Amino acid sequence: MNSRQRRGVILLLLSVLCAFGAFAGVLSVISDVNSKVGPEVTAYQLKTNVAPYTALNTGQFEKISMPERWLSTNAVTDLREVQGKIAVTQLREGSLLQTDMMVAKPELRAGEQEIAIMIDAATGVAGKITPGATVNVYATFAAEREGDPAQSKVIVANAKVLDVGKLTALEPDRNGTSFQMTQAVPITFALNTLDTQRIAYAESFAEHVRLALVAPGSDGTIRPGDRTYQLDKDK
Repeated sequence: MNSRQRRGVILLLLSVLCAFGAFAGVLSVISDVNSKVGPEVTAYQLKTNVAPYTALNTGQFEKISMPERWLSTNAVTDLREVQGKIAVTQLREGSLLQTDMMVAKPELRAGEQEIAIMIDAATGVAGKITPGATVNVYATFAAEREGDPAQSKVIVANAKVLDVGKLTALEPDRNGTSFQMTQAVPITFALNTLDTQRIAYAESFAEHVRLALVAPGSDGTIRPGDRTYQLDKDK
């Protein structure tokens, strides 16, 4: 073997050694990345926007995989968790589904029935009332006869809110006159028969119906003498 051949063999061996070195380097990087990232787990993200208080279903989400160490402790990894749940806030497309984004849908108890009425979005809801909340329902009535005082009444105390619907723009009626409310939200209550009748009466005959949120854990009981208010009482 002459000197030129020896140089060729040496260069070939060096090339092979460099190739093995590069391959070992790549394996080392991959191993390092895997050690930092860890195994992947299943998670779910939203395929579309979901409005607040909307019932959730499996078709609203898509399955993804991501490193377990990057997954938050409250991330949903089993879609069976959305059964019987509603969104508690606006859910955005592409967001990772987490348990604090949803709550169980309130259910009726024995002796209760559902009734829904439209409440002025500006004065009656203001974004603070959510399913499961407890509210007092106030109604204001004009004087029945000239000279009689107008009244404000607590129609129902401690009413349980089952559902809060979507904001709705009200249109003029058939006579061309506008409603007093320009935007309203349908609120569904769980009430006994008498309170259901009171709510229906207030929606039909009251000038305004408003909701007052009762603080969680507080006693919202109202004394009989405090259920009706007239301005002349403050004189």
